[in-house]
This record gives sequence, C-alpha cells and structure tokens, in this order.
Amino acid sequence: MSLVMIIELLIVLAALYVGSRYGSLALGAISGIGLAILVFGFGLKPGTPPTDVIYIIIAAVTCAGTLQASGGMDWMIQVAERLLRKHPDHITFLGPLVTFFLTVLVGTGHVVYTIMPIICDIALKKNIRPERPCGVASIASQVGITCSPIAAAVVAFVTISNANGFAVSIPQVLMVTIPACLCGLMCAALASYKRGKDLDKDPEFLKRKADPELNKFMYGSSATTLDKVISREAKASVFIFLSALLVIVLFAFCQMIHVADGRTLADAINLPKMNIIIQIIMLTAAACNIMFCKAQPKKAVGGAVWQSGMVAVVAIYGIAWLADTYFSNYLDEMKLMLADLVTNYPWSIAFVFFLVSVLINSQGAVVVAMLPLAYELGIAGPVLLGVLPSVYGYFFIPNYPSDIATVNFDRSGTTKIGKYLLNHSFMMPGLISVVVSTVVGYLIANVFFHGYFLGFVQ
Repeated sequence: MSLVMIIELLIVLAALYVGSRYGSLALGAISGIGLAILVFGFGLKPGTPPTDVIYIIIAAVTCAGTLQASGGMDWMIQVAERLLRKHPDHITFLGPLVTFFLTVLVGTGHVVYTIMPIICDIALKKNIRPERPCGVASIASQVGITCSPIAAAVVAFVTISNANGFAVSIPQVLMVTIPACLCGLMCAALASYKRGKDLDKDPEFLKRKADPELNKFMYGSSATTLDKVISREAKASVFIFLSALLVIVLFAFCQMIHVADGRTLADAINLPKMNIIIQIIMLTAAACNIMFCKAQPKKAVGGAVWQSGMVAVVAIYGIAWLADTYFSNYLDEMKLMLADLVTNYPWSIAFVFFLVSVLINSQGAVVVAMLPLAYELGIAGPVLLGVLPSVYGYFFIPNYPSDIATVNFDRSGTTKIGKYLLNHSFMMPGLISVVVSTVVGYLIANVFFHGYFLGFVQ
C-alpha cells in the first residue's frame, strides 16, 4: 500500500468521521468534500453514485410518509401497545419483538420513537428495570432494517448482488436475515432479562424515587396511544401499505420460480427488474393513501419518517460515491493485499462491514459502499448474505438518534450512557445480537444455498 493510497484513505475516513460528528445531512454533504479532494486534488476518476438504490429509497419513504400522514402508523402503534400491555411481565422479550417487526414493516427504525415511551412506561409501572427491555428494543429497531423488504440495505444487497452474478431475490434474503436476527435478538433479550439491579435494590433509583419531584416525573403520567381515535381512512392506509408489501414479495417470488428453457417466471411474462417494480408499487400505494385515505402531502413530508428517510438518501448518496471513487481506483491493489485473507477466511468481511458501520451510521450506506468491493475481491454471494447482519455497528458509539431518544424516554434513569462513553446500555445487547445474528445467518445461508460451503462452489 503506497503512501498516496494511505493518505487518500485517511481523507475518506476523516470525511466519514467529521460527517458523523455533525450528523444528519452532514454525513452525505461532508463526504462531498472528501470526494472533491480525491478527484480534484489527487486526480482520481470519480466513481458512480448509487442511483438505483436512491430511487427505491425515495419511493419507499414516500409511501411510508403517507402512511404516517394518514394516521395508519398510529393504528399500528396502538395495536402493538395493546399487545405489550396485555403481557407486561414479558416486556423484555415482547418490546424488542414489537420494535423489530415495526421496522420490518415500515423499512425504517425511526418508528421506534412512538413505541419506546410506552415500553419504558410499562416496565416502570411493572417494577421491571426499564434498561432491560429498552436497551434491547432500541437495538431491535435497527436490526429490523436488514429484514425489511423495502429497506435500503436489503434492496441494495439484492440489486448489487444480481449485478455481480449472485442471483438472489428479496424473499431469499429475508429467509436468511429474519430467522438469524430473531435468534440474535432473543439471545440479547435473554442476557438482559436479569441485567442490572432490580429497582427495589438499586440505590440510584431509590434516591430518585424518594425525591418528590422526580417521583412525580416518573410515576405521575402514562405514555399511551390507546386514547387516540383511529379513523377508517387510517386503517385503510395500513391495508394499502401491507398489500403493497405483499405484491412486492409476490413479484419477487416470480424472480425465483423457473419455467421452461431455464427462464424464470418473471422473464417469461416480461416483468421489469425488481428495483423498478418496487418503485412503481410504492409510488402507487402512496398515491392511494393520498387520494383515498386523506394523507395530506404537506403532513407527509413534515413527518419524522419522510424526513429521516430523505436524510438517509443524502447520506447514502455522498458516502457511497466517496467510497466507490476510492475503491474503484485501487481495486487491483486491494485484491493483491487481501487475496489470501478473503480466500482463507471469506467471513472476515463481516468485521469490515461492522467497522465501517460504526463510522457512518447507515446500514444501507455500508451495503452500497462496501458490497461491490467484496464481490470484486471474489467473496461468494452466500457468504455475503450470511454476514449481512454485521452491517449494523453504529450502536457501538452511542450517538445514534434512537439510542439517545431511548435514554431520554426512560424516566427511571436506568438506561444511560456511561462515564466512559462505551459502557452504555446498548453495548451488551448490541454485540450479542450482531454476533449471534451473523453466525446464525452465515450457517443458514450456506445451508440454504447448498451449492456453496464456506464461500466456495462445490
């Protein structure tokens, strides 16, 4: 690795680090500074921005935004709250499952902001240390991204894999990631079940409880959505949204079914590519929500789901373009340096995915930026599918909005960021979840794609 390569890599890492410090739009925008330095300062050939993935995210976010604007998301949260309040003793397990499946359905983990205060409230009123369910539930809200048929990470994985000769569909990805991630989350929940001191034995909590003002703050009110009136239009928007997801999955199955002459059913009936299908279905569902479910466009674009989704678009746009510019210019050198490692230990790419995620706070951006390089290095598709859960590492440094919000939602003060930054409430469940999910996903993928074992064609 030459001195120039090292300097340019440091520029890439510096742009990602500075962008993560500012957060939000800065992740993509400051990547532009790094891109400008590489192109105009060092003369590198510009890479290719990931336009296909960006278009899909825009369509999916638009659909989810209209779902929120119509009130449909309120109904989904209300149904989830009824389940949690019906079984409060199991909140440490049910809380993460609820946040996980909400993310799977909507495609973004930011839906957690509505349900997390309810999880905290149920735990506190049941005298369960809120840190136990809250830490895992926040992790689960992000783990669900690699299990959602409309999430950027999944769509990007399928699109890039197909372009690199690994013919995989969205249902096939979900058949690996969903069971793998559920195994990881349940292991994390089990490890959290007796985590920390019980509230009646925690001196810090008892001190807060003895303070009249803090006692009133903790117990004086209840977070709930059960008092909200859900309109018929809101319920209809949920059915429209779920129907759109079902149609997408059915079209994806058409890509898997083989008919005569070795063609797939999708080829036989001249279906467009899945990235086009997803965009068409999502935009159609969004239009139906606007026309028939009273989803006001201004309210949709002002909602948290649409805004967070568009921030993700900018982040992926800048980060992926910057990474592709660097790696595409040094692909031969990368292959030479990493040849032995990826040949003998192809699963080690999981460590790269995880470390990059710690820097850039976006699973979709990790996939778009690093997956093409992984394929160019010769790592087999099933291996990459198996380690897909490892693209979630941004819990490591507790600066992600969902983690910070969870700390603030926990009125008991048990969910917290430690004195030494890394000793926070999300570290243990995050590490357990990602490690177990990655190992289980790797095993499932190698069994599911039986023609492969340990990354090599048999």
